[in-house]
Amino acid sequence: MTKKVYVGNLSFDATEQQVNDMFAEFGKVESIAMINDRDSGRFRGFCFVEMEDSAANAAINALNGKIVDDRDLRVNEARPREDRSRGGGNRRGGGGYRGGNRRDNYGGGNRW
Repeated sequence: MTKKVYVGNLSFDATEQQVNDMFAEFGKVESIAMINDRDSGRFRGFCFVEMEDSAANAAINALNGKIVDDRDLRVNEARPREDRSRGGGNRRGGGGYRGGNRRDNYGGGNRW
């Protein structure tokens, strides 16, 4: 069975080959997903490595906190991706304002 490992705080110049070399010491690397910025295409400084369970656990224990290129690596078991729905955001308006006369919505109005 394979486990997906999150590898964070990598140098922005890190390559897939460097990550592979780092993890291959603990077992066979099934896959590496280097995460790039959608707009610029630049590497974002983190990736996901998939490998066999026991090898992944050994890599996590050995590499988490290790300093590589003057950066403390963050290595742990990847969490499932959260559902990021696109709808529903409150882009306009906000606060207690519901249109109409502003004073009506803030307890103002006619004082006499």
